[in-house]
Amino acid sequence: MSHEGDDETVEWLKIQGENDMTTQSRHVAVAAALLAVAISATSSQAQQPPPQFPDMTFFITSVGGPQGANFGGLEGADRHCQTLAAKAGAGGKTWRAYLSTQAVGGATAVNARDRIGKGPWVNARGVQIAASVDDLHSANNKIAPETNVAETGRLIPSRLYTVNQHDILTGTQADGTAFPPDKDMTCGNWTKSGEGSAMVGHADRMGLRDDAPSKSWNTSHPSRGCDLPALVSTGGAGLLYCFAAD
Repeated sequence: MSHEGDDETVEWLKIQGENDMTTQSRHVAVAAALLAVAISATSSQAQQPPPQFPDMTFFITSVGGPQGANFGGLEGADRHCQTLAAKAGAGGKTWRAYLSTQAVGGATAVNARDRIGKGPWVNARGVQIAASVDDLHSANNKIAPETNVAETGRLIPSRLYTVNQHDILTGTQADGTAFPPDKDMTCGNWTKSGEGSAMVGHADRMGLRDDAPSKSWNTSHPSRGCDLPALVSTGGAGLLYCFAAD
């Protein structure tokens, strides 16, 4: 009885197995190569620095603080501005948050207009926002939807967007001065993250009505509270105006 046919079958199976293993090896090699490319691309993206704007002297913070309107006082708010500016390549300047404090609990009132330097101020795109403190607090300033740029270079969403972040914390009257101490307008001088209230301005100069408060960049309406949900509920995110003071 001849086994020639069986031998040929065995040989064919052996060759077929080797081919299958070769194909599998190629698939594994291709998959490994694709994975290596993906990891390399991800690593490259992770290592890319954020956009740099060393010449900017004004921005709206891209993010708020972790505790709503509680920044631990003016010093903490200034630090928030300074930290974000440094990430954008503008950390060599002294940054101040545009915030006032009230004369309560033995504290001395501080006017936002007195702590931000003399100007002029330009945003990350090189657009001049105001030439001086007086210009900033006049109808001539250029704070508007198209100039409200964060330190990252992106626009702050206005009330025309699905997500509205036009409420900017200021605690300040229209002329840049502090409110009287009779009513909390600064969330306890920026130390409260629960009950309380803070004056906000509309960075996009738009509101529910066609009146001066709705169009005011620094004194539109009080917030509903001092925690982040309360700030978000009226179209904010606990953001700040930041100015280079030197």
